[in-house]
Amino acid sequence: MRSGAFIAGPRAWLWGIVLLVAAPSVVAQTPSWTRLPSLRFFGFRAGISLDAAAERVADLSGTALACDRSTVDRGVMDCRSTFPDPITSHPVVLWLSARDSLVAVLTISGPVSPVQLQAWRSSLVSAYGETAVVEQGSQSMLQWIRHRQMLRLTWRKFTDSTAASVSIIDGPLLDGWGRRGDTTAP
Repeated sequence: MRSGAFIAGPRAWLWGIVLLVAAPSVVAQTPSWTRLPSLRFFGFRAGISLDAAAERVADLSGTALACDRSTVDRGVMDCRSTFPDPITSHPVVLWLSARDSLVAVLTISGPVSPVQLQAWRSSLVSAYGETAVVEQGSQSMLQWIRHRQMLRLTWRKFTDSTAASVSIIDGPLLDGWGRRGDTTAP
């Protein structure tokens, strides 16, 4: 049989059985990183629709999303809301940027107590695993990357307070912004 030829005839059924038997073991050998959960925080994730984000804000008893359309690129919306942190009930701010009604970047931020920061950090480490803390001056960061998305917890300690944010970015959506040609103002 020459290279690249299909297997036909009486042996074709044998190859079919071999493939059926081998398929489950191939799936079992699939690297675990391909089965990792998508990155989310408080139920928000990059790539969701604006409607889904608004529903999640409502579920958290937050203020309605207030959105402004970009004057430079009419397909871009910047939106804000506040809602109580589901863990501590302290108010936090949600900012997101969406392209064609899909969230590409979102940030949840606010002043945090040591207990609140530890709760955020613990929930993320529990969901996505340990990662090294990166420190630059008074700012520290933990970061996870999955399925071409990034989640970053950043915090900065001041003399009498700490500010923290969780940002989630959808790489493909963000990359797509630079490829569109309709960025002129109306």
